[in-house]
Amino acid sequence: METRARYILVGLFVLAAIAASFCFVYWLNNTGGISKRAVYRIRFEGSTTGLQTGAAVQFNGIRVGEVTALQLDANGQVTATIAVNKGTPLRADTKVGVDFRGLMGTPAVSLEGGASASPLLPTSEAEPPLLAADPSAARDLTQTARQALQHLDKMLSDNSESVKGTMDNLKSFSDALGRNSNRVDGIMAGLERMTGGGPAEKPKPIYDLTAPSDFPTPVHAPRGQLVIGEPTTVLALDTQRMLARSNDGEISQLGDAQWSDTLPKLIQARIIQSFENAGLMAAVAPQTERVTANYQILIDLRSFAINMTPEPVADVEFSAKIISESGQIVAAQLFHATVPPKGMDALAVAAALNQAFGKAATDLVTWTSRSV
Repeated sequence: METRARYILVGLFVLAAIAASFCFVYWLNNTGGISKRAVYRIRFEGSTTGLQTGAAVQFNGIRVGEVTALQLDANGQVTATIAVNKGTPLRADTKVGVDFRGLMGTPAVSLEGGASASPLLPTSEAEPPLLAADPSAARDLTQTARQALQHLDKMLSDNSESVKGTMDNLKSFSDALGRNSNRVDGIMAGLERMTGGGPAEKPKPIYDLTAPSDFPTPVHAPRGQLVIGEPTTVLALDTQRMLARSNDGEISQLGDAQWSDTLPKLIQARIIQSFENAGLMAAVAPQTERVTANYQILIDLRSFAINMTPEPVADVEFSAKIISESGQIVAAQLFHATVPPKGMDALAVAAALNQAFGKAATDLVTWTSRSV
């Protein structure tokens, strides 16, 4: 009994092994890749760089077979033989190409679509159907890049003069930006302040002129009404900024300090106040349409700045003409005063200019009282 049982077990094992072998062969035949395939040929007009036997064949992105052979004829054309799964719908208008998987990937034959009305290609092992590939299908990325660079080189050669002119213009523009970088920074800072960005601007220091009140000699009241108009001056002096003048006449701004008003308006107001401080309040007034003037003082401002050479000095100069009611010039005089500043900071400069103006305004009041 024991011997018979062993024979039964051995027989069962052998039957199981034979059944497993049959199952494995069946799997290979149907799903393992050795099932019967349909064979086709593909003709490439140009180079097929990188295409090798065993390369994948894809239909609409799905792998359906592989390249089984590559042949080169006498005309230099490459014919590839492919084997694909039966049932792959290859038609007469199916497009053939070569795809590359990434920049360094291996090439694969690509088959795409075909109209449903187009007939399916017959399958024949004796004479496989022939498909013609797109002439540009075999171009790899290196060839495409090389051709693109060749086109670019030709375009640059044909337009070398234009390219050179453009580069020269860019160089000139960059040089101009470099020379005016400070102005560009100023423009950008101004735009930033205008749009509310950036740090708040520091308030500018503002200074005023003081009308003199101490006169060395008694001041007599004029024989009639006296009006004082706004002084005339050049555009450079019609400003609120403190100014400096070099030896060659160049006028520049001194820091960010400024006067409480433009110089012509400020000087007019302080000269009128000087006459009032001298006890002539009822006899003097600014030039308006409601005041009937017996005499008019016309002032022309010539200098109100710090002369930098040879030594810094506050320089104030203006001319004055007394015009009668009939329009005649009664008297004319030039008033000039200088005071050296105690420093070049805004406070010292403003103090020196204020002192020089006080001297000139005192002389103007005294001279006017003697003239009219």
